[in-house]
Amino acid sequence: MGITVWLLVFSIMLPVSSAFAIRIVNVRFLFDITDDFKEPSDVAVSKNGRIYVVDGVNNQIKIFNPDGAPLSAFGEKGEGSGQFMYPLGIDVDSIGNIYIADSGNSRVQIFNRDTAFTTEIALPGKDGKPADPTDVAVDKSRNRLYVVDNDNHRFLIYDLLTLKLVKTVGEPGEQNLMFRYPFFITLNKEKYIYIVDVINTRVQVINPDGLFVTTIGAWGVEKGQFFRPKGVAVDRNDRIYVSDSYMGVIQVFDTLGEFYGVLGDVAKKTIKKFKTPVGICIDDHNRLYVVEMLAQKVSVYSIETKNK
Repeated sequence: MGITVWLLVFSIMLPVSSAFAIRIVNVRFLFDITDDFKEPSDVAVSKNGRIYVVDGVNNQIKIFNPDGAPLSAFGEKGEGSGQFMYPLGIDVDSIGNIYIADSGNSRVQIFNRDTAFTTEIALPGKDGKPADPTDVAVDKSRNRLYVVDNDNHRFLIYDLLTLKLVKTVGEPGEQNLMFRYPFFITLNKEKYIYIVDVINTRVQVINPDGLFVTTIGAWGVEKGQFFRPKGVAVDRNDRIYVSDSYMGVIQVFDTLGEFYGVLGDVAKKTIKKFKTPVGICIDDHNRLYVVEMLAQKVSVYSIETKNK
């Protein structure tokens, strides 16, 4: 089935009783963030509502207030502390510390809430190939930092107190706990790990100790399948959102990993299309932030779902 057919399938809102019905998860557009980005990749939101955008080709992290107005930026191209070489992923912990996957420098840099550099973690390579960190996720409750190493098809678990490597998980392949170019990562409320396994066209779900739980999705162009998944986020109802950068849609899965729906406009019965959606995140107010890389912006939406 080609892309045209897939879009036709995903563009028709059939009656709910139909076996082929596609639920639309309603989102309401709030605003766009644009700030001379050059291929932005990821976004994170702090507890106080500050929005952090990885502006990778410009080697900067740009900061915005909760309404999307620019506040400040930090970083420049280089190899020193506070400098970046094509950063890709970001996370912000509960007290405002900022963690950056500094891909080109094979390290994670950590900054305090005032954006002052505090430390870095130099990541080990594998079989002569340098580490390629593409994203990070922080679990303050367990003092764990999870780092995705794209080129080496694995992720690394660090102790945040000692900054020592605790465990390495993954190798090239298609089986459980094997990866082919993993990219973005997030945690749910129970701190289970969701990693987008790009070329395997799935999301792997892993427990906090690095043990396999399940997978979400498969290759394809029908509902519940992916062509080029990139970003992943979990909302307050533990629904999982996955962006497909090639298809330009965001699909939603339930807590068991079953297809739930696709983002769109319920009133118009239309699917929401994005331009190369990559990193996504959902804040404490159920607002969805979507980095549209080739549109050079972050689009922000309210997710119109009821609490369970």
